[in-house]
Amino acid sequence: MLEIIGMSVEDAKTIEACGGDRIELISALTEGGLTPSFATIEKVVNNVNIPVNVMIRNHENSFVYSEYDIEIMEKDIEIAKSLGVNGVVLGLLDKENNIDEVNLQRLLKKCKGIDVTFHKAIDFTNVIKSTEILNKYNITNILTAGGTKRIDYNIEKIKSMIEVSKDINILLGGGLNFENINTIKESTNATDYHFGTAIRIDNSPFGRIDENKLKELIKIIK
Repeated sequence: MLEIIGMSVEDAKTIEACGGDRIELISALTEGGLTPSFATIEKVVNNVNIPVNVMIRNHENSFVYSEYDIEIMEKDIEIAKSLGVNGVVLGLLDKENNIDEVNLQRLLKKCKGIDVTFHKAIDFTNVIKSTEILNKYNITNILTAGGTKRIDYNIEKIKSMIEVSKDINILLGGGLNFENINTIKESTNATDYHFGTAIRIDNSPFGRIDENKLKELIKIIK
């Protein structure tokens, strides 16, 4: 499974044409990804045939959310579902950097019938303990680099997450590039990968997707 970050209809169509398996649709890549506009979601979903998972994150301040934030995220999930998304991408922590299970459960009630990815907020927690917690819920994927260090420094944690994750797919992302992907693959035996800037022109969050890079990456992953 190769998931690629997209921010526009053009991105989405390029990802599909090059052979990507799934799109994570976001805005504000420089901020780690925020919820895209509803018009963008609708246009992307209607112009590609591969699954589209949409970021549900209304600010970049932290992964700690107020009551107003939770209400906004609930509404965003409802609208995204109505527009035909495959799934949503979300993550919630408390002030002690533990998973905010109370508000997670609130959001999951809105996610019935679609996939849910718990995003890289998990990397700011005890990732093994958090994976075990998420096993209790209807979570499809965990997007992770195995912690806050560089992904290639977190091999043992990633392997442990895969071992304890039960039915959840461990989706590796955050710092993956052409220099480390083969090592990460061989060391972890992971099957699901997530790429962002590494397949863009000049590795820039402002650059377009480089079709040659993406096609080369697909050869490596597949």
